[in-house]
Amino acid sequence: MGSADSTATESFVMMPSIIFTKLFINGEFVDSVSGKTFETIDPRNGEVIAKIAEGDKEDVDLAVKAARAAFDHGPWPRMPGSERAKIMMKLADLIEENLEELAALDSLDAGKLFSLGKAMDIPDIIGVIRYYAGAADKIHGSTLKMSREFQAYTLLEPMGVVGHIVPWNFPAMMFFIKVSPALAAGCTMVVKPAEQTPLSALYYAHLAKLAGVPDGVLNVVTGFGPTAGAAISSHMDVDMVSFTGSLEVGREIMKAAAASNLKPVALELGGKSPLIIFDDADLDMASDLALLGSLFNKGEICVASSRVLVQEGIYDEFVKKLAEKAKAWPVGDPFDPQVRQGPQVDKAQFDKILSYIEHGKREGATLLTGGKPIDKKKGYYIEPTIFTDVKDDMLIIKDEIFGPVTALMKFKTIEEAIKSANNTKYGLAAGIVTKSLDVANTVSRSIRAGSIWINCYFGFDKDCPFGGYKMSGFGKDFGADGLHKYLHTKSVVTPIYNSPWL
Repeated sequence: MGSADSTATESFVMMPSIIFTKLFINGEFVDSVSGKTFETIDPRNGEVIAKIAEGDKEDVDLAVKAARAAFDHGPWPRMPGSERAKIMMKLADLIEENLEELAALDSLDAGKLFSLGKAMDIPDIIGVIRYYAGAADKIHGSTLKMSREFQAYTLLEPMGVVGHIVPWNFPAMMFFIKVSPALAAGCTMVVKPAEQTPLSALYYAHLAKLAGVPDGVLNVVTGFGPTAGAAISSHMDVDMVSFTGSLEVGREIMKAAAASNLKPVALELGGKSPLIIFDDADLDMASDLALLGSLFNKGEICVASSRVLVQEGIYDEFVKKLAEKAKAWPVGDPFDPQVRQGPQVDKAQFDKILSYIEHGKREGATLLTGGKPIDKKKGYYIEPTIFTDVKDDMLIIKDEIFGPVTALMKFKTIEEAIKSANNTKYGLAAGIVTKSLDVANTVSRSIRAGSIWINCYFGFDKDCPFGGYKMSGFGKDFGADGLHKYLHTKSVVTPIYNSPWL
């Protein structure tokens, strides 16, 4: 198993300074009302990076009050879209100027690969901001031809104060997938980053201020889900909540939203995505996609191809090839450019993944490779793990593990593959590997999932709507859908002259 020594980090990159550790409310960095703090931990070694202000209900109240005032009386919703676009473009430019430091913060805080942060995560969020900045002055309603003696048009108006609750696996991307379209729409907002990964969100708040985002428009309250997150979800002055995270927490957010002011919610609640590999597939490409699909970002990604379904004609050869590649997969310090997999985000996630691995062994699945912590003195590193002989009723095939664990299953027919792929409460994504257009079309139309990737995986783009079916949630990110969920449609109707209504 490849590995890298985290003590050598300084030879790879200059470590970032931790500057912003307080709440960001109404354009200022402030201590929490209680004065409490919590520790954010370096998953490479379990050591404390910094103490972060711990926001609670009182802090959320202050942040929502600032966002409410900025929406009801401030310039942001009333500003021409072109002016909002200029400020958003400036924010994107500032992020680009600080790209390496921002990538390093997420590597330090979340164990994400620094090389990918520089090459993909941060450049992608810059693209997302510029994409929605370009849409800010193109938010138009429609003129309606009525069937009665009326004329009418629609107005698209910002939802109001939005609460964004952001997960820890992609701290930068998920921050701006939510914040960018909401800013473009003219909303104001309170963002609660995950307690595991608060550092980059606070830095983005600082850059937003420098870019010219008015005070109160973007507020960041660091803290914990049961306190700060719950306060946002139940707040009477929050008009909408956008959440990405677990199914269990999503249910609680829906309950809180319904019990307060019946605010709409947008939920992306994870998945258990199948990758279906047919007999005619190129084995090298298929095994590369399966490995990347399950191990990318340490398996801490909602669309991980954690269920790999392989047709029986190539199953044995595929298993051998996948095992060889998994054993050569380098795990270690995320700042090392040779490493492909860093540490899991924290000890709780590390322990959860290991418990699922033990459960798989107890249920009778065969451990093909991996299954153990990497032999390090410190840090939350786990070997890439592959199970075979997996049955539909096993927990490792049903539950979202959110770690570097892959379960392989064999199938005979297309019908069997479709049935197995749909045998899940989730419906976020699926992959299909085949040279047959007929097979690709048949299977893609039969799987109940929000994204289908044919002969590729992780086919994300800012133009392409992304979101789930079934218990993977509802509401789309990216594209026009990602913008319109932050907009109300208002119909304005007037009678036509000489109408009987006059």
